Amino acid sequence: MKRLFFAFLILYGFYGFSQTTRISFTYDIAGNQIKRELCLNCTTSRTPSILAKNSEELKEEDLLKFAPEDVISYYPNPVKEELYLKWELIDNNVVNKIEIYSLDGKLMYQTKNLDKVTDKTILFQEFPTGTYSILFFYSNGEQKSITIIKQ
Repeated sequence: MKRLFFAFLILYGFYGFSQTTRISFTYDIAGNQIKRELCLNCTTSRTPSILAKNSEELKEEDLLKFAPEDVISYYPNPVKEELYLKWELIDNNVVNKIEIYSLDGKLMYQTKNLDKVTDKTILFQEFPTGTYSILFFYSNGEQKSITIIKQ
């Protein structure tokens, strides 16, 4: 058994020196692994990074939702510099206030008087890296929340 193991290590060692191998994993916003790739003979050592779009360049298909029936859309997640939020008004139920909390419960940002607004861009440049909860307060007393990751 030991001989078989050492023979495997020697063959794998020669194979490993002649091949470029890369394994990459992709995760969704909840941290679940959604994609696993093994690349032999890769020509690049890194995957290209995707640049975030400006809010004026966004299309409806770029916006993310936690569920298809959700009325809150956002882009990007994870966020580096600015977060674009968009919500729909249903039955004159307007968003009165938005609050952003860190995981330790600290209020990081608050905006009010959003009665005639259906979107908002929030600057995340000064926020420390981490996970944030964004709360939407509606005129009928309802609250909705989303979770955003700051890189």
